[in-house]
Amino acid sequence: MTRIESVCFSFVVPETATTGPATVRVELVASDGRLTALRLLKLDMPPAGHAPECFPSAEHTPIFDRAAAQLAEYFSRKRQTFDLPLAPEGTPFQHRVWDAVSQIPYGQTRSYWWVAVRMGDPRAFRAVGAANGANPLPIIIPCHRVIRHDGTLGGYSGGLDWKRFLLALEGVEIPPIAEPVL
Repeated sequence: MTRIESVCFSFVVPETATTGPATVRVELVASDGRLTALRLLKLDMPPAGHAPECFPSAEHTPIFDRAAAQLAEYFSRKRQTFDLPLAPEGTPFQHRVWDAVSQIPYGQTRSYWWVAVRMGDPRAFRAVGAANGANPLPIIIPCHRVIRHDGTLGGYSGGLDWKRFLLALEGVEIPPIAEPVL
């Protein structure tokens, strides 16, 4: 019988040249020892001077311990890739998109079009965007690294504040927010 578990973790991220200090709260969901989802719950900017830590809010299981440790390393800039057993639910097309997105290096971005070309169908960039938005494991499958072909951010399932924060955390220069023309 499949057992689905979830746990919430908070991480304190130290200030850097590109980001202020932040507190990040995520929920991890697992089934049969493999991660199935990571939900971005909250992004806050606390007072400066905190060290990166992980505060578990539920009982530990091996997958949650591993994921929390790797996320803490990511948020303290000591980890660039994740090595976790994953089981994201999605269509075969979505899995192909997530596989391509997982190849984007830390601290770099690629366009929706680039992902579509990598998959062999340059016209599928809108479908790539939809699949990217359905990614149940943001951060671990780094969909925040996918931007529009013109260099603007595009969308993000957790909101653009999360996307800006994650890209800045990785040292990516973020285009300024365009002001509406009146």
